[in-house]
Amino acid sequence: MVVQKVNDAEFKAALESHDRVVVKYYADWCGNCRLFAPKFNRMAEEEKNAGIAFLDVNAEQSPEARKLAGVSNLPFFAVFQNGTLVKGDFTSKQESVEAMIDLIRG
Repeated sequence: MVVQKVNDAEFKAALESHDRVVVKYYADWCGNCRLFAPKFNRMAEEEKNAGIAFLDVNAEQSPEARKLAGVSNLPFFAVFQNGTLVKGDFTSKQESVEAMIDLIRG
């Protein structure tokens, strides 16, 4: 699945239309966010992650989405299942994000 860039309104719709969602919160000025982007794109395309929606949310332009996950620093990742936050964490490590995805893989 391809990573979708969404704003606040689209974020809410994505949570309602997908059972399992992984979100990367970023800012344009965030170097670690840019460095992680290719890894996040590859993760979205992996067969084991089929059926999981991958979203990119600009934390500075989407305050409602940011508040819902309790974003404290960037890059920040969150996993949602059935519209509910399962876990959120500030990290730049792919292993940490993969462990979060495992929580919702089912």
